[in-house]
Amino acid sequence: MIDLIKSRHSYRGSFQPQPVPRADLIKILEAGLAAPSGCNKQTTSLIAVDDPQVLAQIWDVMTAPISHTAPALIAVLAQKIVSYRDKTYYMQDYSAAIENMLLAIKALGYESCWVEGQVTEDPDMVQAINGILHIPADYHLVCLLPVGIATDEVKLVAKKPFEERAWFNGFMKKD
Repeated sequence: MIDLIKSRHSYRGSFQPQPVPRADLIKILEAGLAAPSGCNKQTTSLIAVDDPQVLAQIWDVMTAPISHTAPALIAVLAQKIVSYRDKTYYMQDYSAAIENMLLAIKALGYESCWVEGQVTEDPDMVQAINGILHIPADYHLVCLLPVGIATDEVKLVAKKPFEERAWFNGFMKKD
């Protein structure tokens, strides 16, 4: 499992055209829905898109060229539900769901990238995608995950050394 985690990286290249089987998409969605949820409010919902016509509509409204060749994508939705003491944990919920799905995607032999800012920072794009996918007003589109088999080489990014980001018994302690 640790090797799988270390091998997962964001992929922004082209995808091969073969469809992602529904059975694989279901496994990926189940992995996302199995993630922990603050106070078990289960604020994250998911829409898998594998219809080429629906994908084309989404790619037509996306200004960022990331993933336009992906044969499938997953739209991650969140509801801002109050959980405990007027707190909401929807960001933690959808983040955990996304990470689970990214690991499942990699485990099944596909690549993906967490596409958030290029989507959510453009209200017109969000509104257009909401319309295409019939997303109700009380749900928020937070991310798109393209899914497919990479055409290009998957480039690994350098991570800072363990010692620069993790310690025991105190910040930057070296004992």
